[in-house]
Amino acid sequence: MKIIDVKVWLVEGVKYNWTLLKIYTDTGHTGVGEATNWPGSPIVFEAAKHVGQRIIGLDPMKTDFIWTKLYRDLNWIGPYGASMCAISGIDMALLDLKAKVLGVPCYELLGGAFRKEILLYANYWFTAGGHNPQDYAKQARAVKDAGFTGLKFDPFAHTNYLYGEDLAVNLNLTAEQQDLAFEVSKAVRDSVGPNFDIMIETHAMLNYRVAVQMAQRLSELNITWYEEPAGPENADNLRAMRERIPSNVSICVGERHYTRHGIRPVLEKNICDIMMPDITRCGGPSEMKRMATMMEAYNVLLAPHNPNGPLSTLASAHVCASVPNFFRQEFLFNDVPWRDEVIDHPIKDMVKNGHLILSENPGLGVDLIEEEMLKHPGILEPRPGFYV
Repeated sequence: MKIIDVKVWLVEGVKYNWTLLKIYTDTGHTGVGEATNWPGSPIVFEAAKHVGQRIIGLDPMKTDFIWTKLYRDLNWIGPYGASMCAISGIDMALLDLKAKVLGVPCYELLGGAFRKEILLYANYWFTAGGHNPQDYAKQARAVKDAGFTGLKFDPFAHTNYLYGEDLAVNLNLTAEQQDLAFEVSKAVRDSVGPNFDIMIETHAMLNYRVAVQMAQRLSELNITWYEEPAGPENADNLRAMRERIPSNVSICVGERHYTRHGIRPVLEKNICDIMMPDITRCGGPSEMKRMATMMEAYNVLLAPHNPNGPLSTLASAHVCASVPNFFRQEFLFNDVPWRDEVIDHPIKDMVKNGHLILSENPGLGVDLIEEEMLKHPGILEPRPGFYV
C-alpha cells in the first residue's frame, strides 16, 4: 500500500479556520486528519500541503516511521509551530487510515479503551451576552442545564477591551478591572453551585504580579484550575509562580507546548497538576499518547486543549479513552452549524450529558464531506481580537 495523494482544505470555524486534510492510497483506503491552529492558519494550511507532498509514495501503515521521519526532516526549520501542526494532522489521518484498514477504532491502536464515555467541559459558552456578571451567570446556568459539569472562561481578556485596551500589549489590570474579573467569576460560581468544575484561563496575558494576585483572590471560589499563568517560554518563571499561588489552586499548562520534548522541563520541575496538549499542535494522537504516558510518570492529569474542528474533537477523545490519567476534554459549547455537516456522522449525536460517547466504528468513525467543506472556505484575512 502506498500514499498517492494528500488533499487539504481551509474551512471557517466559529473561532478560527480549521485545517482539514485527507490521505489517499493506491488501494482506495483513506484517512482524515486536522492540523488547525490560529492565528496564522494560512501558514498552517500551506505547511500541511507541503508536508503532505513529502509522504507521497510511503507506506501509510508505518505511522511511527513517518512521524519520526517528518520530525527529523523538518527540524531544520524548527521543531514547533506550523510544521508540527502539519505533522499533527498527517499523524491523525494516518492513524485513522490504519485503523480503518484493520477495522478497529483508533483507540484500539493506542492501547485499547479505559473508557468510551469522555467527560467534557464547555468553552465558548459565553458568546450571547456582555462581559458582566449577570450575562455570564445566565449563560453558565445554561451550560449546567445542558448536562455539563464543568466550564472554562477567561475573565480577564474582555476587561481590557471594555476599556479600549489590547491585553496583548498591556499585561496589567487596574484595580477596577481586577474587581470586574473577580465579580464575573464569582457570578459564574454562584450560578452553577459548588459541585461544578470552573476552569479559569489567563492566556499568559497577565504580568507576574497580577497573575499571582488574581490566583489568590480566585482561590476562594474553589476553581478547578488556573490556566497558563505564565507562557511556555520559561519553566522557571512558572516555578516561581507555583510557590506564590495558593496550594488549593491547581495549575494547568500545555496548549502551547509541543511534543514530549517540550513538556519535559515542566514535568521535571513539578510545577503543574494538569496538562492540556492540543492534538493539532503537539504532534497528533500518537505524540499526545506518548506525552500522556510521560505525564503519568509524574502523576499529572491529561485534559486536552480543543477549541478546534470536529476531527480534533474526535481524535482527542480517542487518546483520552486510551490513557489512565485522563481528567476532562475541552468542547466548544457554541459552534458553527456546519461542524456537523462537514463530517458524515454528526458530533451532536455523540454528546450526551456532558460526555462524548465513542462508537466502535473504524478509525475516528467519520469521513469528510468535500462539497460541504467547500461551502465554508476559511477566512484568509487576519481576524481582529484575542484568544478566549
